[in-house]
Amino acid sequence: MKREVIRSKNFAHDAAEFILEQARAALAERDQFRIALSGGNTPRPVYTELARIGHDLPWDRMVFTFGDERCVPPDDAQSNFRMAREALFVPALVPEKSVMRMRGEIDPQMAAQEYQDGLDLLAAQRGEKIYRHDLILLGMGDDGHTVSLFPGTAALEEKTRKVAANFVPKFATWRITFTFPLINQARHVCFLVNANKNVELLEKVMQGDKQFPAAQVEPEDGALTWFLGEA
Repeated sequence: MKREVIRSKNFAHDAAEFILEQARAALAERDQFRIALSGGNTPRPVYTELARIGHDLPWDRMVFTFGDERCVPPDDAQSNFRMAREALFVPALVPEKSVMRMRGEIDPQMAAQEYQDGLDLLAAQRGEKIYRHDLILLGMGDDGHTVSLFPGTAALEEKTRKVAANFVPKFATWRITFTFPLINQARHVCFLVNANKNVELLEKVMQGDKQFPAAQVEPEDGALTWFLGEA
């Protein structure tokens, strides 16, 4: 696993340029760019900047997936899809066919199975055993969780499912989430993190302290980048 740490004082722009670079490389090599988006507040300005500077990208040759989703309708303020739609899809005129939405409004188990089936179908169409993302964007919470893989939750132990419904006791709610068997197959995984948020936690995770889910992200045959925004 190739590992890199990038520190930036111009976080949104530099992270958007990084994504653009990954997109152009994948499009040149495979004529497609597969990216999984992260939710939360940190990536929103990155997506806004990507829409601004990526106006020449062939959005119809890109596949946008989501690393996780809250169990809410797509127009809900908590929806990761809604945030991405407002910040990126609408401003950049990304065609609907390029976006795979997790259906947070239906039964969580059904939504997870539906999403996994969709990824399996895309992989099969290209003769692949598993859907490999070119880039998975991840965040990290103040408890060391990433996507909706929270400490002490069942989906952390998943060895076969690529997408799971995961009950999160701290919020008393279900989430739909990628699991490590899918995340760790990516060609490149990139954490987008505010470096000033929790310096001690960040150090522990980056040093591989496995009590934190984010430290269990280790692409088997890919690269891992930590993109750290500094004030």
